[in-house]
Amino acid sequence: MTLQLIDIAVQDRQAHPRLPGRSTGHVRAVLTETIDGQEHTHELTVAAWADHGLEATEADIDMALMLRAARVIARLKGSLSTPD
Repeated sequence: MTLQLIDIAVQDRQAHPRLPGRSTGHVRAVLTETIDGQEHTHELTVAAWADHGLEATEADIDMALMLRAARVIARLKGSLSTPD
């Protein structure tokens, strides 16, 4: 079984209501999984948060949210991997 992240994008984001310099949002991730030669596509929505400076641009915040979601997906892949 192989699991690959093929696309990632921020769906929505907003400033945290009580913590300045933190944003929360949802990141859409598309993964492909190959099982016994057949490819399956999975779309996930990952809730994410990111701390950033008050001067961070929208692009910086989006990147931080995507990186946070990518770490969550990496942990998921690690827990699903089987020893060879």
